[in-house]
Amino acid sequence: MVSPLQQTAGAGTNGTIEVVPLTLHIGAEIRGVDLSRPLPDSQLKAVREAFLKWKVIFFRNQELDHAQHVAMARQFGEPTIGHAVFGHIEGYPEIYSVAKNRAANEKYDAMMVTPWFGWHTDVTAAVNPPCASILRGVTIPPYGGDTFWTNLAAAYAGLSETMRGFVDGLRGIHAFEPRGDGKAGGAYNEHVERRALKSEHPLVTIHAETGERVLFASPSFLKSVVGMTPRESAKILELLWEHVVRPEYTVRFKWNPGDIAMWDNRSTAHLAPRDIFQSDFDRQLYRITLVGEPLVGVDGKSSRSIEGRPVLSAAEELRTMAAE
Repeated sequence: MVSPLQQTAGAGTNGTIEVVPLTLHIGAEIRGVDLSRPLPDSQLKAVREAFLKWKVIFFRNQELDHAQHVAMARQFGEPTIGHAVFGHIEGYPEIYSVAKNRAANEKYDAMMVTPWFGWHTDVTAAVNPPCASILRGVTIPPYGGDTFWTNLAAAYAGLSETMRGFVDGLRGIHAFEPRGDGKAGGAYNEHVERRALKSEHPLVTIHAETGERVLFASPSFLKSVVGMTPRESAKILELLWEHVVRPEYTVRFKWNPGDIAMWDNRSTAHLAPRDIFQSDFDRQLYRITLVGEPLVGVDGKSSRSIEGRPVLSAAEELRTMAAE
């Protein structure tokens, strides 16, 4: 008999898929697949269903190289350029290096640390944030360096009816902004100034595939609420950010080399705790994101670009950059 906490789906040429939930609201481990080769249609469908239901899914012991990572990602969508602001690795424009000491981590020490510090949804400063992210572990510390995810649909459902009615009509400004004293200098600020991105998104979005209402409140990139004074905006956002990172909406993943995490970037936020910088251990992962669409709010109005172009596929991005 299959455990009530396990689901069996679609037997294919790779065998039977087992979906093992890790918490009540988010996260499941997928067993019985080999991502180094194309998945049979039945398995692809089962993985996709688990992805939508559990928001982040994990695959152990896959040991993919860069080319296999790209091929695996293409089964689920069109890869973007590695990172719209911070670039890509040489030879693989679809892949972004999530290294311990990368530019995106620069100047963090100058920022105010709060309970929601570091939590984010990928590239929400773009008018069309990626619909999914696929992260592959390569160099993993023996302990430390875990990753958290939180379910923003469950967080929305956990608000009071009065608060849901209030936030349903709000919109927020998302942006990459200089860190530190705001002056030019440093790799992070140079990247941000070279590729400015700023967009307005509904604070509550309607998920394009599940129809769920999602509290789209990325702490690192959501800067203000449209139509509010700075103090009003700060207070309402602090309340929402504190809410979305409540432990009951989250899952914590302990990486091993060869593990892969794939998450729905439209309905989650994630966090890499800063404990890795208190050790001498190295940590190297590689990420691919899939092209997304502008988000749609409860009122049917979509995201609006304020500065910068949409996130393009890797091929389109390279052509655009060559023409500039």
